[in-house]
Amino acid sequence: DESLSRRPMGRIMAPLQQRASKLAKRLSGADAPERIRRRLDIAGNPVGWTVERVQAGKVIGAVTMFLVSLALTGLMGTGVTLRIVFVLGATAIGWFGPNLYLYQKVYDRSKRMQRDLPDAIDLMTISVESGLAFDAAVQQVARNTEGPLADEFSRVLREMQIGQGRAEALRGLAERTEVDDVKSFVTAMVQADSFGIPIANVLRIQSSEIRSKRRQRAEEQAQKVPVKITVPLIFCILPTLFIAVMGP
Repeated sequence: DESLSRRPMGRIMAPLQQRASKLAKRLSGADAPERIRRRLDIAGNPVGWTVERVQAGKVIGAVTMFLVSLALTGLMGTGVTLRIVFVLGATAIGWFGPNLYLYQKVYDRSKRMQRDLPDAIDLMTISVESGLAFDAAVQQVARNTEGPLADEFSRVLREMQIGQGRAEALRGLAERTEVDDVKSFVTAMVQADSFGIPIANVLRIQSSEIRSKRRQRAEEQAQKVPVKITVPLIFCILPTLFIAVMGP
């Protein structure tokens, strides 16, 4: 916000953003900032995205889409009913646009974490079996891998370095994600730490279970292919095939 206010255009946008954020708070309810903040955490806190900017973007987007749709329907000369529907739909898209962007970021990030988790656990298992402690194994994953999972493990290490307990830091990781495999991994690690179970054995079991789940998801997706391909086969491929065969 400070960098925005230093720019010439930012001197105009900063007050507008503040007013739009205040208006969004009145329209969204008291718990909206907390829900947006949690969504931002799960999305990985994209650069430049804050709770205030998301709320301001909802109002600015709704007003912009309202004015643009109103002007377009006026130029096209549409009927009153169609014009009302078009304007309301465009306004709703402008209002929910930032939410849709965050949901897409959450989906992409969750898919990436789910895909990287088995390799990360394998690296942890090798590190622990070679004599490293669990914290050092997590550091190996954070240092030698890339992506949102590596960023989350780096955050876990930073939280432990500032004095937070290992179990609390891992539970924070589970709260910042919607991936069930990550949550089950965190639960297993916390229980192993509480009951004194050897970490290497738990990591080996977790790696086997998560790879089995990934194989089952791949088989499930493969079984859906014939059903998904039926619609384009009937409406796109078969008509052109009939034309090519029967036309001549």
